[in-house]
Formats: sequence, C-alpha cells, structure tokens
Amino acid sequence: MVQLSLILSAILFSIGVAGVVFRRNAIVLFMCVELMLNAVNLAFVAFSRVVGIEGQVFVFFVMTVAAAEAAVGLAIIIALFRHRQTVNLQNINLLKG
Repeated sequence: MVQLSLILSAILFSIGVAGVVFRRNAIVLFMCVELMLNAVNLAFVAFSRVVGIEGQVFVFFVMTVAAAEAAVGLAIIIALFRHRQTVNLQNINLLKG
C-alpha cells in the first residue's frame, strides 16, 4: 500500500512539475504548485505509516503554509490581472514599468 501511495505521489508531482515548466498561465502555474505540495503531503502520509506519526505533523505544517501561499498568491494574481488585464505570464513584465 505504501508503494502505491508513493508511486501516485511521484506521478502527481511529475504532473505538477510539467505544468510549471510548460504552462504560461499564472492560475494554472499556481494550481500546479499546489498539486506538487499535495503530492508531497501524500508522500509524508505514506511514510508516516512506516516510520511514525511525524510525517502527519509535517503535513499539518505544509498545509498551513499552502493556505497562506494560496491567499497571497491569489491576491498577487488578482492585482496583476487588474493592472495588466491578463494572467498570461509571457505578457507580464514588471520591470518595464
């Protein structure tokens, strides 16, 4: 069961990495980062079944950081959309002014 969870976690993490590398939409990029965090959480829970409860404690902290990152990230995406009228990262260059 642990091996299946780790394989699923690796697949989810790989999908997240591929989304971050190949997609240029800020919202999709944000969702792929969240997918990678959830894949790591799944791996922590799988390892906690073997090693001990410490993995589930790490999941709690990762979820707390992910919630804060979601709030800040969505606020930044909304601010960029209001300023540039797009969420495409190729059209956004903040250094130009």
